[in-house]
Order: sequence, then C-alpha cells, then structure tokens
Amino acid sequence: MHKDIQLGLKENRYQFLLLVLVNAFVGGMVGLERSILPQMAEQEFAIAAKTALLSFIVVFGIVKAVTNYYTGALANRFGRKNLLVAGWMAGIPVPFMLMYAPDWNWVIAANILLGVNQGLAWSSTVVMKIDLVGEKQRGFAMGLNEFAGYIAVAVVAFLTGWIASEWGVRPYPFYIGIALLLLGLVASIFLVKDTKHHVAKETATNNIPRLKNIFRDTTWKDRNLGSVTQAGLINNLNDGMTWGILPVLLASKGFSIQQIGIIAAVYPAVWGIGQLFTGKMADRFCKKDMLYTGMLLQAIALIMLAAANSMTQFVIISATLGWGTAMVYPTFLATVAENTHPQDRAKSIGIFRLWRDLGYAIGAVLTGIIADMLSINAAIIFIGVLTFASAAIINIRMKCRNNGSLKIWDWLTNKKHTNVTTGLHCKRNLARVAGC
Repeated sequence: MHKDIQLGLKENRYQFLLLVLVNAFVGGMVGLERSILPQMAEQEFAIAAKTALLSFIVVFGIVKAVTNYYTGALANRFGRKNLLVAGWMAGIPVPFMLMYAPDWNWVIAANILLGVNQGLAWSSTVVMKIDLVGEKQRGFAMGLNEFAGYIAVAVVAFLTGWIASEWGVRPYPFYIGIALLLLGLVASIFLVKDTKHHVAKETATNNIPRLKNIFRDTTWKDRNLGSVTQAGLINNLNDGMTWGILPVLLASKGFSIQQIGIIAAVYPAVWGIGQLFTGKMADRFCKKDMLYTGMLLQAIALIMLAAANSMTQFVIISATLGWGTAMVYPTFLATVAENTHPQDRAKSIGIFRLWRDLGYAIGAVLTGIIADMLSINAAIIFIGVLTFASAAIINIRMKCRNNGSLKIWDWLTNKKHTNVTTGLHCKRNLARVAGC
C-alpha cells in the first residue's frame, strides 16, 4: 500500500516547499502584533501597567500551548491537513478585530483566536515536514520551517512598524493579515496533501521503542526529552519577555516607533535566517551541544540588554539573542523526533510545544510583575538568570545519541574529536571523511 511512498527532502521537495511557504504565512500572523501592539495599548487604550499591557501575550501563550497539545493528540485521528485548515479558519477574524477593537478586551479575544490559529497551523506544518523527510534531515527540515516562520515574523513586524509610523497604528498595518489569511487558507485547502502514508512507511522500519507514558516522559522523565522541554519553556519565556517589554524599554529610552520596529525585527530576522545554517548543524553536531550553546548565548544577551543604551548596542544584542535562539529552535524539534517512535511523535511534539508555549504566558506574567514592582531592568536580569539555569540543566542531564554526531566544542577549537557512532578520531578538515 505504501510502496510508492518515499521519505526524504529531495523526494518530497514540492510538498515540503509548499509547507514552508504556508508556515511563512502562519508566522506573518504573529508579526502583525510584534512591534505595534504595546504602543497601541498605551496610545489608544491608555494601558500603562506592564501586567495589563502584557495580558495579550499571556492569553496568546496559554491558548497556543493548549492548542499545540490537542493538535499533537488529535493528529493521527483527524489528519494533519484537516487541523491545518481548521487553524486558518480560526484566524479569519483576527486582523478585523485588531483593526476595529473598541477596547482592550477585543484585543485579548483576537489573541485567543490567534493562539488557536498558531497552535493548529504551525504544529501541523512542523509534524508534516518531519513526516516527509525521514530521520536523516530533520534538523535541516526544521531549520527551513522555522526560518520561513520567523523571517515572516520579522518582515511583517518591520512592515507594520513602518506603516504605523507613516499612517498610524490602525487600521492600515493589519491589512497585511487579511492577505496572509487568504493565501494560507487557499494553499492549505487546495494544494497541501496529508502525510499519513509517510508515517505508515516510517513506522514499518523504525526501531525506537514506544514511550510508556508520553506526557510524563516528554515533560521530564526521559533525560533528553525532559531537557528539551524545560529549555523550550525557558526559551519562549524570554521571548515573551522580549516581545512585550523590549518595545516599552526602547520607548522609555526615547527611540521612535520606526527605530523600535527595526530593533524588534532584527531579533526574529537573525533567528529566522540563522536557522538555515543551524538546522543543518543540528543534523551534524551533538544536539546537546547545540542546545547548551544556544541557551548560554541567549542568557548572555539578556544580561547585556539591561545595560544597553544606543541603537547599535540594541541591534547587536538583538542579533546575538536571535542567533542563540536559532541554535536551539530547530534542534528542539529534531531532538524530540529523534527520541520518539513515529506513532508517538505527533503527540510528543504537541506536549513539548504545550510546555514551550506556556513559556510565553509565564514570561509575560513574571516580567510584568517584576517590572511593575521593581523595574524593567530587574525583570530582564531575572529572566537572563533563568536562561543560564536552563543551559546548566541541559549540560547536566542530556546525552548525545549514538547517531554519528560530532562534539561542537571540539570542532570549534580544531581539536581531535570522536564520532560517537564509529569511535573514529577526526580532525576538523577531515570531519566529512570515513563516517566523521
């Protein structure tokens, strides 16, 4: 029945590239809010308290997290494509609600629907790409997926910031969302194909044991999966803080809305473009090393953020934070796929994404409380310390799988290093030879 189905990026390139494009439309929906919603809260609704201002991120994070879980749990039952289409349907009212919201409650309601849209649509495209490519190129596949999503976040964040600076925060910036919705919905209904046969094909040859308790093992018990899950939560915790607090911090230092749009776009731009490289790196290097290094870079950038003042400093810090996030984001998903059976994978990814995106809500609440009680800088430093702790957990708990990966620190310092499958000692310029 499945003899004509082939796994691999090259073999499924047309469907894969279509899903990359669809995910760019999904990411663009988040970019609608990235640089202008905090200003809209203060200018049009007179919301100054950080906890109230960040309420839209709290709601978005919780709804997206729960939707991620149910997307994973229901993927095998209802099909990935059906859930993808449902995600676009949920997003239809979002730009119109943001355009014409008479009060802040409408913005909150729009973010509930946006959370459902992101949870269903983004999770579905992630799982479908993993289904298509098989086990050899998952890191690269996730790098392309996240590149498309987050470069779209950056582009739309810049465009909405620029449009808002020229013509005001409403309604013109949100016209972009209407175009994204139409393109994403039409492509998902008429062009995307389900990947259930690819799952059946891989299941027939896969030898990874089934998880006994998928929720418990993914959340913490399994050393590799648990390490990835806590790091995902902390990563989105600091991203939630950056999303909500960075525009406010920059405005308090006298930056214009156009400058804020540029700085706000640098972080997801480097994050997005960087994943074209870091996704491929995740296929070659030990995933533990990728995750540890990425979380460490994020922590350093956040601590530096509290002391920055000039436009140049903020751009450099945003780029560093983006690169650290680029190192971990495709590696998260590739690691979950690497450590799960095909029949467990969608649900395990959904559980990982549940905890990861709860980080948005936790980060927004923590940041808002600390910023209101102490200061914005105190909130940023606190989140930076949590990110350092997450890197330490990865370093202590995770292990490299015996799949031919290389130790990244040895490679960077040009030392001899060992291929963990073959046991061969390889020099940097021989890393591609003899199985190294």
